Parts: sequence; C-alpha cells; structure tokens
Amino acid sequence: MSFTRRYRFELVFAAFLIFCSVMVVRQVSTNQSKHLELRESFILLNSRGYRPQAERLYQNLLNEMDRLPDRTLYEDFQRSLTLVDPSRDEPDNLVWQYHWTVSNEVEKRSEANLQRALKLAEKP
Repeated sequence: MSFTRRYRFELVFAAFLIFCSVMVVRQVSTNQSKHLELRESFILLNSRGYRPQAERLYQNLLNEMDRLPDRTLYEDFQRSLTLVDPSRDEPDNLVWQYHWTVSNEVEKRSEANLQRALKLAEKP
C-alpha cells in the first residue's frame, strides 16, 4: 500500500499517458477507415453510374488530399491504377481524374522529399 501512496502521482500520470496514447491511435485508425470507405464508395458509385453522388465524394476526396499521409496516397494511387488505363485520356471518367490528381500529388510530395534529403546531405 505504501508503494501506491508514494508513487500515486507517477501512476496516475502513467495511466493518463497510456489512455491518451490509445485514444490517438484509435483516432488515426478511424480517420484511415473513413478515408478508405469514402474512396471505395466513390469507386462503387462511379462504376454503377451514380455520377452526381460520385462527384460529391470526389470533391470530398480532393478536399482531404492535403491532409492525407503519403502511405494513404500511395494506396489510393495503387487502387485507382487497377481501375484505369493511365495511357488513355478519359477526362469524363472520375476515377481516371482522381488517379491523375493523386499521381500528381504523389509526384509533388516526392519532389519535396527529395529537396529535403538534398538539404540534409549538404549539411556538414
């Protein structure tokens, strides 16, 4: 009993820290699941011919693109690559448009990562 009395503050702090860590991991997982559901719903609606609803989801995907981690962008790129032929122009196909938007964003981020790496290499 004296152990818990002596280290009460440290134990409460550790419990609080563990709780906060679990909540952060849970929120990140939830956000990723929501994006995955949004992307797959967009693809489904577009493939079934629900163009107005697919356009709304497309706009939502574009709005959240800046906040997405690189890994999620790569997954979106891979998923959309299986559905479109990147060598053909299909400007009326929303999935094709999304694929090229994601592709451009991946390329832009890769360039920024390359610039950061070059700056790090130049430092003594």
